[in-house]
Amino acid sequence: MVTRRHSLALLAAATTAPGPALARTPQAPAIDLAAILAASGAPAVGGVWLRGGEVVWQGVAGRRAAEHETPVDVADPWHLGSNTKAMTAALVARHVQRGRLAWEARLGELLPDIAMDAAWRETPLVSLLSHEAGLLDSGLTGPAWLIRARADTRSLPAQRAAFAAEALCRPHAGAPGTFAYGNANYIVAGAALEALTGQSWEAQMQAELFDPLGMAGAGFGPPAGDAPRGHQDVAGQLQSLVPETPGADNPAALGPAGTVHAPLADYARFLAVFAGQGDWLTLSSVARLTTPSGPGSSYALGWGLTPQPWAAGPVLVHEGSNTRWHAIALVDRDGGRAMASVSNGGPRGRAACVGLAEALRWAYFG
Repeated sequence: MVTRRHSLALLAAATTAPGPALARTPQAPAIDLAAILAASGAPAVGGVWLRGGEVVWQGVAGRRAAEHETPVDVADPWHLGSNTKAMTAALVARHVQRGRLAWEARLGELLPDIAMDAAWRETPLVSLLSHEAGLLDSGLTGPAWLIRARADTRSLPAQRAAFAAEALCRPHAGAPGTFAYGNANYIVAGAALEALTGQSWEAQMQAELFDPLGMAGAGFGPPAGDAPRGHQDVAGQLQSLVPETPGADNPAALGPAGTVHAPLADYARFLAVFAGQGDWLTLSSVARLTTPSGPGSSYALGWGLTPQPWAAGPVLVHEGSNTRWHAIALVDRDGGRAMASVSNGGPRGRAACVGLAEALRWAYFG
């Protein structure tokens, strides 16, 4: 199991049925979460829409686990999968702003203790963030690695350093400068940040992202305790997975590529940064993170970009999934608006997320 990025094709969800309880302003149009959930077959779905840094609407419907009746709550955390990548890229921007790192930094200077192939030494860190470094997941993050990584007892920085050493000791498997989406890019980027600071990626995320943005409910891996659970399909039936189950998530070493969880309101605080709110990132940092590498490219640093007629400019988009959860985020960067949809529905979660994203788009974006 690995986190995956899907190309986003928002689908229509024109259905009507009595809606569940949700938090919305009196002026906000009703979003039929019950119908979206029924059409998808997922256990639960949730979403948030914000404008000008303020949450205009958020709502959830369904159950925390398919086998139980406990309903989800608007304060529940959700696994964001590969949407974590935009956070890791933003962490790089924070280090640049603090003078600890340069956008032009090369892997040879960031990882001096790794006996890497000479071709990698001049590779810019940002080319990992844009998936254009020539690094491929093939041979690195397959089933054998998943088994080894879940059993690895070394510290997470040690595991990521070992992963980077294995990835960079060989010549490029892909073509540098050509987009090839892969989690290995962000694991190696995480190892570089750990070598730079001497702190784990998790500690850096807490200090540089969660704490300053007020994301008190954010964390790593499947949410524990009284929270939604991810699901897998077993003979056509959804089965929830307790967080301690190895198959409930990818190995923790994959963190920089996709293990963050957060409540919707917390995730909205992060999305608001890219909708032009606050000073956590400078305008130049946001521009760097959301600008593709060159003509013809549609991926920046942790964000895909797509033109949409309802937006003021290019829309930032990303989908995340560890196959147990699903998340979609869209940001109308120039229009100051953003939305996200999440589900714990395993293979059915994408249908729930796409249905809600489409409903939110029609209700709020026009």
